[in-house]
Amino acid sequence: MKVYWLKGGEELSTADLDAQGVPHDWIDPVNYKSRLEVWKQNRNYAAGDEIQLSPETDDLDNLLKQFDKEHLHTDDEVRYVVSGAGFFDVRSEDDRWMRIEVTAGDFIVVPANVYHHFFLTAEKQIHAVRLFKENPSWVAVYR
Repeated sequence: MKVYWLKGGEELSTADLDAQGVPHDWIDPVNYKSRLEVWKQNRNYAAGDEIQLSPETDDLDNLLKQFDKEHLHTDDEVRYVVSGAGFFDVRSEDDRWMRIEVTAGDFIVVPANVYHHFFLTAEKQIHAVRLFKENPSWVAVYR
């Protein structure tokens, strides 16, 4: 996981993510299911699914437009990246953008009510596990 301020590019540490209240982890992509179960139990996530996006995904560009506008959810947005990569831009507590690059093995929780957006890398490919408190309960609230 690579984290930096979007403006200026100053690299941040995972401790900086902790300070912003953004839970994260690295979980081996070969054997991840038991560790995800621990996260589910500890944070009361009741459901999950998987999403796979690639250049072959029908209407990919229009689908991605749902994620790239600044929005929040009233529930956590939880992602574990099995393969591929993407970027979460997350508003910090002092209203600056942090860019979080997620790749295989990265686990991230964008907390409820935190503005963010998501987009894929140039390869436009990701396989991710999503966890939810309900199945699924979040709806995007655009800024």
